[in-house]
Amino acid sequence: VFRDGYVRDYPLEIKHRDGRIISVLYNASVYKDSHGNVAGVFAAARDITEHRKAEKTKSERDYLEKLTNSMWDAVFSVKMPERVIEWGNDSFGLTGYEPSEYLGKNTSFLYSDNDDFLDFGNKVKDAIETGKDVLHTEQLLKRKSGETFPAEITVTFYKENDEVVSFTSMIRDITERKQAEEVSQKRKATIQTVFDAAPVGICIMKNRAYQRVNRGWCESFGYREENLIGRTTEFLYESPEEYERVGNELFENFLKKGRTFVQTRLKRSDGEFRNVNLIAKPLNPHDLEADTVVVVIHDITDFKEVEEALRKSEEQYREYFEDNIVGSYISSPEGKLITCNQEYKRIFGFDTVQQALDTPISKIFEKPDERAEFLRLLKKKKQVTGYESKLKKINGSSVRMLENASGIFDEEGNLKRIRGFLMDVTEQRKLEAQLQQVQKMESIGTLAGGIAHDFNNILFPIMGRTEMLLEDIPEDNPYHASLNEIFTSALRAKALVQQILTFSRQDTAELILMKMQPVIKEALRLIRSTIPTTIEIKQDIESDCGVIKADPTQIHQVVMNLATNAYHAMEETGGELKVTLKEIELGDDDVINPDMNPGAYACLTIADTGTGMNKDRIEKIFDPFFTTKEQGKGTGMGLSVVHGIVINMGGAVQVYSEPGKGTEFHVYLPAIKSASEKQSTQTKEPVQGGTERILLVDDEEAIIEMEKLVLERLGYQVTSCTSSTKALETFWADPDKFDLVITDMAMPDMSGDKLAVGLTEIRSDIPILLCTGFSETISEEKVASLGIKGFLLKPIMMKDLAKKIREVMNENQN
Repeated sequence: VFRDGYVRDYPLEIKHRDGRIISVLYNASVYKDSHGNVAGVFAAARDITEHRKAEKTKSERDYLEKLTNSMWDAVFSVKMPERVIEWGNDSFGLTGYEPSEYLGKNTSFLYSDNDDFLDFGNKVKDAIETGKDVLHTEQLLKRKSGETFPAEITVTFYKENDEVVSFTSMIRDITERKQAEEVSQKRKATIQTVFDAAPVGICIMKNRAYQRVNRGWCESFGYREENLIGRTTEFLYESPEEYERVGNELFENFLKKGRTFVQTRLKRSDGEFRNVNLIAKPLNPHDLEADTVVVVIHDITDFKEVEEALRKSEEQYREYFEDNIVGSYISSPEGKLITCNQEYKRIFGFDTVQQALDTPISKIFEKPDERAEFLRLLKKKKQVTGYESKLKKINGSSVRMLENASGIFDEEGNLKRIRGFLMDVTEQRKLEAQLQQVQKMESIGTLAGGIAHDFNNILFPIMGRTEMLLEDIPEDNPYHASLNEIFTSALRAKALVQQILTFSRQDTAELILMKMQPVIKEALRLIRSTIPTTIEIKQDIESDCGVIKADPTQIHQVVMNLATNAYHAMEETGGELKVTLKEIELGDDDVINPDMNPGAYACLTIADTGTGMNKDRIEKIFDPFFTTKEQGKGTGMGLSVVHGIVINMGGAVQVYSEPGKGTEFHVYLPAIKSASEKQSTQTKEPVQGGTERILLVDDEEAIIEMEKLVLERLGYQVTSCTSSTKALETFWADPDKFDLVITDMAMPDMSGDKLAVGLTEIRSDIPILLCTGFSETISEEKVASLGIKGFLLKPIMMKDLAKKIREVMNENQN
C-alpha cells in the first residue's frame, strides 16, 4: 500500500488495549534522509467505530421501515424508560398523525385520557417485571381528530444486558369486532330473557314427553317443572281419544306442513280445563321427521286475540332453539342424572337415554378434583359459563367439553338441581392445533423463499467472477484447481437453493431416473455440519445399488427427516447414526404391503442408538402432527411427509424399535432393472457473444458490476443502472439506443415486470430478458403474457446467459 510513498484513508480493524476491536481510517507517508533512503513513516489513525455502527443501525432501520410500511396496523418503536417514540409507521392513517408529529414525543398523546395512559404504563411495567417478551392488551386510544377507538396492542420488548431498553407497539383498530361482540351478547341475553320471562307457555317435547318447560307454562297450569320432565302429556287431556287426535294433528303432519296448529283443552293441576292453542314446530326445521319439537302453549280461554302474538313468539323462539342444539341435562348435586337429551347420549356414546340416566355423572369425569372444582364454582357464582374440561365417553376415550350450567337453589341457598348444556369441542381443539401447525409450516415456506432469494443474489457474483477467472487463468496454473473447486461448490449451493425454492413453492414432484448415492451423501454432509461430534455418522452405501424413478429433492427430504429424527433421539447421550443403502430382491411373501410388487428394491436404512420407542408410539409416528418432541423441535409433519413420499413411489417404510435400544427405519423404493443410469459428460461448448447494445438493470451493486464485466467480455456494449426508475428515464431519453434490456425482477422502486410494461409502452418491439432469484408472483407463463422474451433464474452461469441473449435476439430478428 506504500507503493506511492503514502496511503490515505486506509480502513483497518485493530485491537484496542482494552481488548475491543475498533475501526480506524489510517493515513501515512514515508520520509527519507539526505541520501534518499527511507528513514521512517509519519502516520495518523482516526477512530470511526461509532460511524460504522450508525451506518449499520440506519440499514437495519431502513429494512424495518420497508417491512412495517406494508402493514395495516400502526407500529411505533418506543425508547424506555421515558416512553419516547423513536420511529413509527402509520401508513394507512390509523391514528391520523404524520411522523413529524410523533417522533421524539411521549406516547401519552395516543390515549384518550391520562388514566388510560397510566394504565397501559402499569401493564408494561408488570410485563417487564414478570419477564414477559410480549404483551397483548386492549386500550382506548385517540386519533388526531379527537375520535376515540378501542385498540388491540401487541408490545414486543427488546433487551440489552437483560434490561428492557425499548419496545415496539403494534396497534390494531378493533372497533368493528367490539361492536359485533356487543350485538351478539345483547342478542343472546335478549333471547334468554324472553324465554324465561315469556307470558306464554313454551316447552320442548320428545315423543310427546316433556324435555323442558318454561316458567310461564308452569304458572299457567300449576305444575312444578320437576313433576313434568320425562312425562308424556296424556294425563292433561279430557280423554284418550282427544290425546290421539292432538297427537295426529300436532306431531304426525310435519312432513305435509312443516308446522301444525291445533286447539284443545288441557287440565290444570286444580282440575280446571283451559282452552289452549298449541303451535308445534320441529326443533330442527331442516329435519321434518325429527321426534323433538318446540311447542308454544297459549291459554285462550279469556284472550282469543292473542293468536297473532303467539305466531310472533314462535318465530322469536325458533332461532333460539335452532342455535342451541347441545347436550342438555339436569342432575342432582351428587351426580345423579335426572334427565338428558339425545345429544348428551350421543356425545358420551350411550346406547340409550336410559343407560345415560343410570350412569352417575362422576363416571364421565377423568379426574374427581375437576368435578369438585366445577361444583365449587357453581355454588359460589350460581352459574358457570364456558367451563372447559376433559371428560370421557362410556368406552373410555377422551373428549373435550365446553359447559354452561346454572344451579337451582332452595330458600336456604342449598343447591338442589343442576341444569347443564354441553358442547363437544374435541374436533374443534384438534383443528385449532392443526391450523397452528399449518400456519407455522406456511410461514417457514415463506421464510425459505426469502432466504433463497437473498442467497441467490450472493451466489450470482461468486459464480460469475469465478467463471471469468477460470477462463483467464490457464489450466496448468496452481490456482486453477482451487477456482474450479470454488465453482463446483457454488453449483452445489445453487442446487441446494433450488431445493429450498421447491419446498417454499410446494412444487409438484418431477420424477426422473436417478441413483440415490449422491443425494444421500450430500444430505449426510449437510446433517454432519448441524449435529454435535458426540454423534458418529457411519455409512455403508453400495455403489452398485440400482436406479430408481424419483424426485431428487424428495429423496433428499426423506434422508434429512429420518437423520434429523435419529439425531434428536441421541441428542443428550450421543451415539451412532448408521446409514446403509443396498439393493435387495423381494418375493411374493416378502412384500410389506399389498400395493407393493415383487422385484428389486433399493433399501435405505437409517439406524440410531438412541432412546427407542414402544409399540404404541410406533403405531402413531406416521400420523400428521403427531410429535413427542418438545416445543420448537418438531412440527409432527416429518415422518408423515416421508411416509407419503415413499407410498406414492410404490414403496414402503418399516420401523423396528425398542425402548432404550435405538430405532431403525427401512425405506424400500422400487429399483428400475431395465434402465441404465445416464452418465452426463460435460462438453465445453463455445460461448457466443455479440455486439448489440444492452441496458442492464439490477439494484445489487455486486451483481450489476459482475454482469457488466461478463457482457462486455462477450463483446456487448453495456449501459448499467441500479435503479429501475433511472433505467426508465435513460430508455425514454433515447429508445433506439438499445437493442436489448436485461432487468432484475425484485427492485425497490419498481419491479422488473412493471419496468418491462413501461419500456414496451415507449417502444413495443424492445426485447426484454427478466432475471430473478425467487418470486411467488412471476413465472414463465406470466412473463410471456407481458411480452417479455426471456426468463432466467439466478444465479446464472455465463454460458446460459450468453445462450439466452442470442435466443432472444435471434427470435426478435425473425
